[in-house]
Amino acid sequence: MTVNAGRRAAPRRAVLAGAAGLLTAVLVVGLTTAAQAGTTLGASAAEKGRFFGTAVAASRLSDSAYTTILNREFNQVTPENEMKIDATEPNQNQFSYGNADRIVSHARSNGMQVRGHTLAWHSQQPGWMQNMSGSTLRNAMLNHVTQVATHFRGQVTWWDVVNEAFADGSGGGRRDSNLQRTGNDWIEAAFRAADAADPNAQLCYNDYNIDNWTDAKTQGVYRMVQDFTSRGVPIDCVGLQSHFTGGSNYPGNYRTTLSSFAALGVDVHITELDIRNAPVDAYRNVTNDCLAVARCKGITVWGIRDSDSWRSGESPLLFNGSGQKKSAYDAVLTALNNGTSQPTGTPTTPPPTTTPPPSGSCTASITPGTVWGDRYNTSVDVAGAGTWSVVVAITSPQKISSTWNGSPTWDSSGNRMTMRSNGSGNTFGFTTMTNGNSSARPQIVSCSAG
Repeated sequence: MTVNAGRRAAPRRAVLAGAAGLLTAVLVVGLTTAAQAGTTLGASAAEKGRFFGTAVAASRLSDSAYTTILNREFNQVTPENEMKIDATEPNQNQFSYGNADRIVSHARSNGMQVRGHTLAWHSQQPGWMQNMSGSTLRNAMLNHVTQVATHFRGQVTWWDVVNEAFADGSGGGRRDSNLQRTGNDWIEAAFRAADAADPNAQLCYNDYNIDNWTDAKTQGVYRMVQDFTSRGVPIDCVGLQSHFTGGSNYPGNYRTTLSSFAALGVDVHITELDIRNAPVDAYRNVTNDCLAVARCKGITVWGIRDSDSWRSGESPLLFNGSGQKKSAYDAVLTALNNGTSQPTGTPTTPPPTTTPPPSGSCTASITPGTVWGDRYNTSVDVAGAGTWSVVVAITSPQKISSTWNGSPTWDSSGNRMTMRSNGSGNTFGFTTMTNGNSSARPQIVSCSAG
């Protein structure tokens, strides 16, 4: 294991250097004068050493309105479906790369980085693979990983090696799938095969509903990544899809999730962002949360215009169906322009916990409220206990100026508030004065019953 970890160290440095060079190239290609800097999502993100990308469908590359926005705004692309298993190996050992190659060629000719999506997944398998099991399936999966990663070697910056392998629900365990039934080491085997086939690419695990730090699924993925990094399994990044809709809304502890994964020594990416009705506050908060974590390397929205979205009825993207910028676009661009660059290696906040909340605890979730020029409101909903104590941390020089529906106390720094229930229900709130720091937002540290 040690030999493998050591062998991979040099390619990682090479990729980081190459990525930095490509980001520079993006600025040179996409920005002809310094005055243009910061006027588009990709350019502003690149100034901060990050990417801002989008999912791309090959069928839309002939749409000039679509490609105009793509080429202007983004410095990274993810093929929406064209690299998935059913598209790249429709018949066993017969590989088809035409549409994926089109997207990669378009991206690279326009100075954009490419995310390969995805090499191993329980879904969108062709019929021949669905009918396999055991060692036959395992070998076929590994061959697929090897062949596809080899074909795109040197053209893809990151691979989503394995996608959506953990189950929803309270257990935090693996999803039951034909791949999982080949043995619990199948994810590790896929990563090792991808590493051998494309040693200079960054290798990622990608999943949905791992945004809330206290969710069992998030903790399950965290424990796997922790295990991989401790044993030298080649993993470089974790992707949070962040499809926010209905019961999966933006959580108040999102930044904690990003920083906790980053503290394991891997990068974090927001890989498939779309938010129902494109609320300004949620898009702004996601962007600020990424900017606050040095190892959050970028954001990818899952489509360009609302009409391109797999959830088009929810209008979840930054451009409307006519290609016009929405208010959420302005909020994201402003957040990017207001963000500060962080050097590689900046320490990340260690995770507040590495296990699900203990029995007898409660959960607390933040809902952003009204924002004014010098202050903003926050409400917190507590579940799992009738009486409770919630610890909230804010970032200096911000200060909490008023509270409601609870009994607060502060530590000596004034940056950590403990709110206790006072019989007014299970929701409390507070107003925070920004004092010049308008990007940071409160974080839940703990919730205790009783």
